[in-house]
Amino acid sequence: MRSDATTEFFQRLEARGHEPRLEKATGTVRFDLTNGKRTSRWLVTIDKGDVAVSHRNLKADCVVRADKKVFDNIATGKVNPFTAALRGEVVIDGNTELLILLQRLLPGPPRSSS
Repeated sequence: MRSDATTEFFQRLEARGHEPRLEKATGTVRFDLTNGKRTSRWLVTIDKGDVAVSHRNLKADCVVRADKKVFDNIATGKVNPFTAALRGEVVIDGNTELLILLQRLLPGPPRSSS
């Protein structure tokens, strides 16, 4: 199976195990990413800094819905998730505070080569 930016992002997130920048956070964020008629789900569970990632389709404190290609660009730092939300490319429901905290773990914009 070919890896992509989204899969690599969630794998790196889970590999962290414990993230000190999330020690004051507890909750779940579910990412519903569409690719045509197919929807893949990623559930990120945060428990006082302990991070777990699964594909479970559970009720979450925050739900992020986006096209898979848009999230690939978010996962590589090419697109800011909140800018994408303002453009209507990402829909966020629920506790946005969790997403703001999780955004700290997203890569920043790529550095220019100039």
